[in-house]
Amino acid sequence: MQYMAAVSAIPTFATAVDGYVEKNPVFKKNPFTLSVASGDPEPNGVVIWTRLSESPLIGEVTLNTAIEVEWEIAHDEGFKSIANKGIALAVPQLGHSVHVEVEGLEPDRWYFYRFHAGSETSPTGRTRTTPEKHVLPQRMQFAFTSCQHYETGYFNGYPHMIQEDLDLIIHLGDYIYEYAGVDNRVRKHLGKEIESLPNYRQRYAQYRLDESLMDAHRLFPWLVTWDDHEFDNNYADLISEEEGISPEAFLTRRMNAYQAYYEFMPLRRSAFPQGPHMTLYRKCQYGRLANFFVLDTRQYRTDQPNGDGEKPKTGKVLDQNGTILGANQEHWLMSGLTRSETTWNVLAQQVMMADLNRGDEKGARYSMDQWPGYEISRRRLLKFFHERNIPNPIVLTGDIHVNWVNDLMLDSDQKDSPLVGTEFVGSSMSSSGNGGNYIAEYERAAAQNDFVKWYNSNRGYVTCDLRPDSWTSHFRVTPFVDKPNSPLIKKASFVVQAGRPGAEIA
Repeated sequence: MQYMAAVSAIPTFATAVDGYVEKNPVFKKNPFTLSVASGDPEPNGVVIWTRLSESPLIGEVTLNTAIEVEWEIAHDEGFKSIANKGIALAVPQLGHSVHVEVEGLEPDRWYFYRFHAGSETSPTGRTRTTPEKHVLPQRMQFAFTSCQHYETGYFNGYPHMIQEDLDLIIHLGDYIYEYAGVDNRVRKHLGKEIESLPNYRQRYAQYRLDESLMDAHRLFPWLVTWDDHEFDNNYADLISEEEGISPEAFLTRRMNAYQAYYEFMPLRRSAFPQGPHMTLYRKCQYGRLANFFVLDTRQYRTDQPNGDGEKPKTGKVLDQNGTILGANQEHWLMSGLTRSETTWNVLAQQVMMADLNRGDEKGARYSMDQWPGYEISRRRLLKFFHERNIPNPIVLTGDIHVNWVNDLMLDSDQKDSPLVGTEFVGSSMSSSGNGGNYIAEYERAAAQNDFVKWYNSNRGYVTCDLRPDSWTSHFRVTPFVDKPNSPLIKKASFVVQAGRPGAEIA
């Protein structure tokens, strides 16, 4: 194809640097304005991250040379007992971001880390490793969230989240929104709709300068995945939602978006972008208690069937070649689930898997952007759960700005169909504003789908408490996001017993 030849000419970005390296830089201002972060923990290591920028809201790279950055990770906050240390390079072609894959750590313990450049020192971060893979921990706690539109609300869940006793934070996508700034909202994006690499860098910096988000990254390791707004709303693989966008322009913008995402997230080298492609699906294991399969339901999917929107399950919904994961990712997931030896097998992903009928007296309707729009893919995975006896599948979902608790049925058209898993859907952190309102379509859907156990439209996050015999999800809500300092309310809790799919109110 002609456009693929054009895109292949777009250079991938380098990880090596030739020439001069600044070992003792002198900065005009603090270069650690974006603080620190960590992620993708393992039993013997973790990724620690920072990004040097004196003026991150400019978007353009303002430091012209490669800079030597010292890092250290310690057993104690005073850094008297150093566990490991070294030197990394912050290079201009990657926006002076630093991703250190620390090794040689002890399993299942907290660590403290920091960076030095010239005479400047970063804030101190806190992170932890996972248990060894053969160990069965008696407890793990993590929180998950998604959808944090800067303009429509403050991130009021994070100040409460960081007070919890968590081992991990999971973000399920829509970390930023790509839209142009709009007047008379709670806060305002800088600039127009983002397309260039400096645009994306500026937008991430604007979000990461939010102190509550900054603190959540600094204090806990994260697992991250994207949805659509990290690039462009409702895109599907190589297809834009908008008409008239050339493939060359689309993939050039996607290359910019993917590079900025990598630059700002604590990701491993395995996720390093290759032009407009980036392998983000991966696994994180927490001993024999839980396996987290982090999925990408956006980059490899076929186009939304039947023109997107809410439609009956007809036509291309039933296309045998339709896919939401792509063949390689689906095979990787099924292989990993087959070999998993953990009690809980968790799919951390973006869009609702349950077969939610949103229709009315005129007929059934389903979201074409979510798993029901890719019905053959959906059925194949649920059948796989059932036939291979996958232990305790739990699906974590974002995207929809509304909480749902769904029992996953092998065939939702049959009332006596076996349950094969459980889905917990998080609301947004701030997207769509305050929430808590009555939504007629969702009220109707909750009433007419028997597998729905609960529905709620507040903002917030979900805390999950995992034990060898049970999983409990606590739905935390912030009543308002149009101003800071919201209180936190525990709206509901649901429990899943190991070996028995389906959620019950706790």
